[in-house]
Amino acid sequence: MGEHHLVSTEWPRSTRMLLGPNTVANSIGDIHRNKRKIFSKIFSHEALESYLPKIQLVIQDTLRAWSSQPEAINVYQEAQKLTFRMAIRVLLGFSIPEEDLGHLFEVYQQFVENVFSLPVDLPFSGYRRGIQARQTLQKGLEKAIREKLQCTQGKDYSDALDILIESSKEHGKEMTMQELKDGTLELIFAAYATTASASTSLIMQLLKHPAVLEKLREELRTQGILHSGGCPCEGTLRLDTLSGLRYLDCVIKEVMRLFTPISGGYRTVLQTFELDGFQIPKGWSVMYSIRDTHDTAPVFKDVNVFDPDRFSQARSEDKDGRFHYLPFGGGVRTCLGKHLAKLFLKVLAVELASTSRFELATRTFPRITLVPVLHPVDGLSVKFFGLDSNQNKILPETEAMLSATV
Repeated sequence: MGEHHLVSTEWPRSTRMLLGPNTVANSIGDIHRNKRKIFSKIFSHEALESYLPKIQLVIQDTLRAWSSQPEAINVYQEAQKLTFRMAIRVLLGFSIPEEDLGHLFEVYQQFVENVFSLPVDLPFSGYRRGIQARQTLQKGLEKAIREKLQCTQGKDYSDALDILIESSKEHGKEMTMQELKDGTLELIFAAYATTASASTSLIMQLLKHPAVLEKLREELRTQGILHSGGCPCEGTLRLDTLSGLRYLDCVIKEVMRLFTPISGGYRTVLQTFELDGFQIPKGWSVMYSIRDTHDTAPVFKDVNVFDPDRFSQARSEDKDGRFHYLPFGGGVRTCLGKHLAKLFLKVLAVELASTSRFELATRTFPRITLVPVLHPVDGLSVKFFGLDSNQNKILPETEAMLSATV
């Protein structure tokens, strides 16, 4: 809560250089406040409503592809591809050919792998690889932005880039091409790793807790999203429909409590202050830990147990106090895209519960690593199956026969 007067955000030098000087993350003071105003429109209620049908389509196509695979998939790797595709296709509205999208994804992975590298600019260093990946990405993004600005016909919704350009004009500052490139790269960065991490954690917990998955399906039946026979109802989801799914909200909250993608936030102390009887000197680096906060918050009972009902109206364990539950940070640096992230996770959960059967392809669940974001060490190997109208698994050979008949 002391951002801009007691403390200031602090990223490693390599991260500051690779993300670029024009990003929200790297800005401070009035510049930061103005940038947040411009970017906030991207995540407004109206904007999310327009993204929702596109997000649902991308997730549906992805789950169909996963179910058509004869072998198990690496969930974390595939979730990264899914969130990257969502960012490029839905959030930014780029019409990049599939082959070029695959190449861009590989370059982007190289960028992300080195964004926290030691800032040593030597041949073959991680930092140099990150710089090269950034340059390649910026060329690809500039090409996509220019093509998009020239072709405005046939659009049925305003994407984040449209809103960003319009919002900057409303605030009296038209964005330069470099600012647009830095802004789009930051949006992809923000939407990519953390959402892929949370998506993987969601799938793992639904595998570990079949009773939670069944309770979720029961809520979908009650709300008319899933027929009693099992098949999903026709039509796209709406924001008001999703907001009415109370148990779904509890499931997402519990995933984010136990498996917060990032550990916390780093700050530099601007002036000496006292905290809980301790003096924190000017110039020190400090970190607040999201994960430790969740683990030690006195309001949560049995903190290591996956229990979505702790967030139900009857229990509401998070209602007392503002700083016990911080999956998206807090204060003026609260994650701008938190509502988009929760929307994505909710749509994924609904589609998983409605259209998929999935099972662990290994004997035991993998262990979890926390760096650079929380994820399973082997990526989580899972076999997906399509479903018929009664929610019975469609085996690959049956699917082939059905396709041949059609």
